[in-house]
Amino acid sequence: MIIRQSIKRWKKHSNRFTFVSICILALVIFLNPLTSSGAESQSGEKLFHQLSSIARGDGDAGLFKKLNTESRKLDWVDATETEFVGNLRILKSNTDKIQTIYLLRKLTGEVYILSLPDNLAMLEENANSFYAGLDKKYESKLSIKAFTTTGEVNGRTYAFARFTKTPQPVLLDKIFKISIILMLFFVMVGMGMTLTFKDFSLVFTKPRGIIIGEILQFGLMPFLAFCMGHLLGFYNQYPFIFVGMILITAIPGGVTSNIMTYYAKGDLALSISLTSFSTVFSIIFTPLLLALYCANMPEVIIPIKLVVQTILILVIIPLIIGMSVRTKWSGFAQKATPVFSALGIIALLVLIIAGVLSNLHIFADTARYGLRFYLTVFSLTFLGMMSGIGFSKLFAVNNFQTRAISLETGLRNAALSMTIALLIQDTMGDFYSSMFVTSALFGLVMYIAGVISIALYKPLLPVPVKT
Repeated sequence: MIIRQSIKRWKKHSNRFTFVSICILALVIFLNPLTSSGAESQSGEKLFHQLSSIARGDGDAGLFKKLNTESRKLDWVDATETEFVGNLRILKSNTDKIQTIYLLRKLTGEVYILSLPDNLAMLEENANSFYAGLDKKYESKLSIKAFTTTGEVNGRTYAFARFTKTPQPVLLDKIFKISIILMLFFVMVGMGMTLTFKDFSLVFTKPRGIIIGEILQFGLMPFLAFCMGHLLGFYNQYPFIFVGMILITAIPGGVTSNIMTYYAKGDLALSISLTSFSTVFSIIFTPLLLALYCANMPEVIIPIKLVVQTILILVIIPLIIGMSVRTKWSGFAQKATPVFSALGIIALLVLIIAGVLSNLHIFADTARYGLRFYLTVFSLTFLGMMSGIGFSKLFAVNNFQTRAISLETGLRNAALSMTIALLIQDTMGDFYSSMFVTSALFGLVMYIAGVISIALYKPLLPVPVKT
């Protein structure tokens, strides 16, 4: 009986979704022929992943020692002195704890084996050496000046480098990373100041909307990303774009969904409650979904502990601080809330744009970040919003609440996803920062998808106009 009623309700609203269905179908058809496009990874990326596999215990365990030994035997007299901006990558062998290999990666993709001094004490923090404090310099882009040459190990030619000057962090990159972490922390404090325990009690008064919303957020969206990632070839061709798609869809909603729900004339109280619940649940579901959907990927190991720590420090703790401020100084919290909300949106857009501009070299790889990539990310957020409408109406949720659920399904806390991507990319070996780029692009196009969805709500989800 219940199923029959649900089918009747679905048929009743089917005409309203015809236009949306055609749009979605057109997107899928348009994207599908592009699946076969894609170029082979650059040799630097291949080398990096080969050495990463060895570090994890697969392959020639003695290669690290051979490379380090060969780098010290090289004749640097005829070496070329070059200056470039790049990153330090550190790979530590799981089978031989003594063996560690240091790599220099140019922004254009070339990889050099870094020749280390014979005395490894020169790598310590206060050593009088170009290599002093090297282990802490992987966090930022570096301005590097070094001799470069080639050498042969096991019949294969490798590029080697030796510092001629102490590498220095690129100031703008360091400011960007610190800014995004601080921005996220204070935005989450601001979100906490909008919440009370009453927002969480809404599950008892509007259980259907809360339950459906959370199932769509942590159930449907990651599964949709998983299916699209396989269908469009990212899983095999560009695994870290695939991981980025899973990451952004496994992230909770943010203040953007609340603001858009307000302008969409949806159920703002439900939207805030959905954001609150998903934010708290993220400490469980985000690492769980990453582990579930990214398992068995040969080049990918998810640092679950680091993901949990990041969410705890940058999400849960500031959320608790904000709620505590709201409890003790409610007047201040209410006055500060609009400021934090506006700051959150502005800061997110500025940081996304700054992040994209500072990584323009990445987008030169048009096979990786071409039309297929852009359309996939856009369709992911838009399909999420449309699916939110369909599933909500299937279970007889009213239009007022459906608007909130739809936006909450398709919109995400992109700043959190970008921050996690930045913090785990070196550990995971995300050579081209693909997880960050995917999250940043999603954070931009979700506004476009949100505006389009709000425009569609008027014919699809009419609500009474208050006078």
